[in-house]
Amino acid sequence: MNDEPTEQGAPAPPPQPPAPPDEARSVGELIFDVSERVTILVREEIELAKAEIAEKLTTLGRGAGIGAAAGVFVIGALIMLMFAFAWLINDLLGVESAVWAGFAIEALLLVILAWTELIKLRQIEAQMKAIEKWDGKLPNVTGGAVPFIQVDKEK
Repeated sequence: MNDEPTEQGAPAPPPQPPAPPDEARSVGELIFDVSERVTILVREEIELAKAEIAEKLTTLGRGAGIGAAAGVFVIGALIMLMFAFAWLINDLLGVESAVWAGFAIEALLLVILAWTELIKLRQIEAQMKAIEKWDGKLPNVTGGAVPFIQVDKEK
């Protein structure tokens, strides 16, 4: 049996099947023949699985590389847009000597945006804690009061 790859890199062709069984063969010879064929089959399946995994990993690697390159370009484009927006603010203000004014206003707007999003995120976290604390039973409410589940604030 020759399991070495051929010149093209493809696995060697499978060995020729043994001669048809004749009644003169012993049980030991038949078992040996079956185990040899099973071994060959398992080796071929392992090689096929390795080839499939290598192909999938190659595709995944290419996709990750393209995604990383796209991320770099998106970050560069975002930086350029931020500069353009800052210069637009500066031009709208009509300030020629204070170039930093547009950048300062943009930075202030970005801080305000980040702060409002942080407040929204904390509200969502509080709602998630209330859901986790709820035991599944609705409280008995009388007098038109709205049920409220107390959530301890962690600092």
